[in-house]
Amino acid sequence: MFNLKPIALVIGTLTCAVGFFLFIPLITEILYKTESWQSYAVPILLYLIVGGSLVIINKNVDLKISSKEAFIITVLSWILVTILCAVPFIYTSANLDVVDAIFESMSGVTTTGATVLNNLDDLPKGILIWRAFLQWIGGLGIVVIALFILPFLRIGGMQLFHIEGDDPYDKFLPKASSVIKKIIVIYIVLTLVLFLLYYTNKMSLFDSIAHSFTTISTGGFSTHNQSFAFFSNNILLIAILFMIIGSFPFLLIAQISFKKIFAIFRDNQIRVFLLILLFAISTIYIFANQFLSGNQLDKLISVSFNTISIISGTGFVSENFENWGNYASVLFLLLMFIGGCAGSTTGGLKVFRFQILFKYLFLHLKKMLKPHEILASRFNDKKIEETTYESVMSFFFLYILTFAISALLLSFGGLDFLTCISAAGSAISNVGPGLGEIIGPSGNYSSLSSYSKLVLILTMFLGRLEMLTILILFIPSFWKD
Repeated sequence: MFNLKPIALVIGTLTCAVGFFLFIPLITEILYKTESWQSYAVPILLYLIVGGSLVIINKNVDLKISSKEAFIITVLSWILVTILCAVPFIYTSANLDVVDAIFESMSGVTTTGATVLNNLDDLPKGILIWRAFLQWIGGLGIVVIALFILPFLRIGGMQLFHIEGDDPYDKFLPKASSVIKKIIVIYIVLTLVLFLLYYTNKMSLFDSIAHSFTTISTGGFSTHNQSFAFFSNNILLIAILFMIIGSFPFLLIAQISFKKIFAIFRDNQIRVFLLILLFAISTIYIFANQFLSGNQLDKLISVSFNTISIISGTGFVSENFENWGNYASVLFLLLMFIGGCAGSTTGGLKVFRFQILFKYLFLHLKKMLKPHEILASRFNDKKIEETTYESVMSFFFLYILTFAISALLLSFGGLDFLTCISAAGSAISNVGPGLGEIIGPSGNYSSLSSYSKLVLILTMFLGRLEMLTILILFIPSFWKD
């Protein structure tokens, strides 16, 4: 029924990759002269042996796959990477139990940024760089899935971003491969530029590396308990710029030359995203001004930083925005659901889906007035097909339903209403911080029960892989020929 050999080859490759990635925290621990490096040696050896064996056995396999196999590979890959990357959190001095380790790992690879670690300033550098690197890899993985898997599978309206239109997948692969390479280069270059900007603005070498990983990926893991409250306004301004860049479609960034860099603002989705961001910053600045400290520039930087951090799903905080009044908390909760642009590293519903829904609403109203007239809408010069509307509406329904069920399940764990709602919203939108005393900007997820953490692990997973990719596996007909 399914060709298992390509699946085994992908799993083997990913296992080897995680093994090689673990050299990063191992080398970090050696450089900082700690004994923790020994905790990485066994997983590295095990992953390379098992993964290498699978690769060698299946090295000559034809990688042509069906849509069903693409679903399976996407879901299994994310689960496998999460489990493999959780091991260091158990066997190093982080000393987390299995549920906490998987929570931290899932939060990392989905770029959510929710954490169960309390003593970040005291943890070994290896585990800090590992969780930061997880978000960097996760952000790149999300871009690849959003641009080259979801459009092919026609999930959530992402078919609008298919490079080759409706070409068969086997014809699409060669072009996809070249575009992926270009996006990887852009991603690495942006990371290096961000690192240099952080470092030249008096951020330490280690912090510069770690935060360049977690900023461009809109991940949100920090190396300090205070998050970005630890740093100066100059650092916040740099982070603001790169969180915005991380919210843009990477395919579009890769297509824009440096000489025509402002052409990126011709994209309809980017313009709407920036308008939403400008509106949110302006209104919070006006209504929350009395609750903010410092001069007007400090206030504007603080509001801008925390607003872009929430809408992009990064989750860095520089202040406790719950002290800014109820308006700010409610608006931030709404911004969690909006997210950034399709094809970016951000979470949430994505701006383009709201655009598609509003276009459908206006189109429906016009058809009510002129029922016999043939009408159509366009998005970035592409005609919106009826199947796209159906796909987006299905996704919206599942997104809200998943959020509601997650919040309900969390309530069974004894959490208060605000914590349930904000935790479910934060997890499904891959944001990180929620609202309330427990998981708000001044708290974290460590005090939650194992049951609540498991619910949030599943919610983060569903939100990151856009629900339909996972839920389709539970349809009996999927497993039939």
